[in-house]
Amino acid sequence: MFEVSTQAYASKREHYEDLCRQARGLLEGEPDMIANAANFSALVYHGLPDLNWCGFYLYDGTELVVGPFQGKPACIRIALGRGVCGTAAQARETQVVRDVHDFDGHIACDAASQSEIVVPLVRADGRLFGVWDVDSPSVARFDDEDRAGMEALCAVFMESLKD
Repeated sequence: MFEVSTQAYASKREHYEDLCRQARGLLEGEPDMIANAANFSALVYHGLPDLNWCGFYLYDGTELVVGPFQGKPACIRIALGRGVCGTAAQARETQVVRDVHDFDGHIACDAASQSEIVVPLVRADGRLFGVWDVDSPSVARFDDEDRAGMEALCAVFMESLKD
């Protein structure tokens, strides 16, 4: 059995380092991508405060399609370049959005979402795998420490993929 540990952390960086350790342990030895993506989503959703949605949008060669996630039902398909997820996928750069209402073209799947961070997931050979999307009901929930932490978590997830 795997148990998400909850504790007080000295810093946000330390919290993300602990989540990375937990993610490595959770994903180690499991070759199934769907199982790993589902468990990874649950780990982050229950491991970080003030989130209302987190999960994967997987690239099918044409567009992003919702994958394993935690939270309310989500938009199913997102075109590259559209919304925060499509922008992150197209630009292949993490998007940190302080207030989603200020992001031109934001796609509102959950009206409670106020801020968002999206990390592009790119395979070692440069192929787009998808994006990791995290929403919060609080404005300015995500900052540069979250960017670094989410990118580190995503690196752990990407290492679990078998090409």
